[in-house]
Amino acid sequence: MVNELGALPGLELQELFTFLVLILIASLRVGAFLISAPFFGGRMVPLQIRIVFSFCLGFWILGTLQFPQQSVLVGPKLILIVMQEIFIGLTVGLVLNICFAAVSLAGEKIAATSGLAFASQVDPTGGGQSPVISQIFMLFLIVVFFSVNGHLIVLGLIYKSFALYPLGQLVNYGDLIAAGLSASDILFRSAAIIVLPIVIVLLFVNIAIGFITKSAPQLNLFSFGFPMTLIGAFLILFYSVDAISFAFKDLIQLIIDLLMSFLLEKTDG
Repeated sequence: MVNELGALPGLELQELFTFLVLILIASLRVGAFLISAPFFGGRMVPLQIRIVFSFCLGFWILGTLQFPQQSVLVGPKLILIVMQEIFIGLTVGLVLNICFAAVSLAGEKIAATSGLAFASQVDPTGGGQSPVISQIFMLFLIVVFFSVNGHLIVLGLIYKSFALYPLGQLVNYGDLIAAGLSASDILFRSAAIIVLPIVIVLLFVNIAIGFITKSAPQLNLFSFGFPMTLIGAFLILFYSVDAISFAFKDLIQLIIDLLMSFLLEKTDG
């Protein structure tokens, strides 16, 4: 490869530059996903690790793909491909973020109903204030997600997405936008499934406390009702762990089905 002057020939330099550009393009989809995903994109994962991981995956993915034509790697077409790869990766990560936000929304509603909204702290993943119950739910969901190999399934779907959205070809942005709308539907529907049973039981607890304080006016509503509501909330959450875990598994399955619907549906036909 090296000539008598100790330099690379021009043709091989051009091939090397093209190969580096292809690695960069293949890494953009994975890198955009790692930045926007709820678990990889958190502050707990350093940016340097995400960059190195995306380049390693991009290098591996590139070895299994068909190279695009050289004409699409120059000029405005290259800029369009770069923006397209970033958009696909961000879409997958944001879909996961929207779906994962269902447990945070459910935790906030449970905390507001049970009087635990004051128990809040800084969320290590996002940096903002959130109720402790929301953070516990989020950690619980992440544990369940990793226990069912959800992270490997999602990375595998991103790899297989290159068959439907290969490098250098235009994508159907309508499918990606529809995936975001479907994720919003999953957000509210899953949050309602998780929160409604607990909130309904807490409603009956509050009704019972109201009857007790009405029949015994000497009992102070705040000194009696508030502790009873907290105790009832903790008992309900304790005995609902199994049901919540099944709800989380169903949520993860909905997430995977949604990702498969817009990343793989056209590869089977």
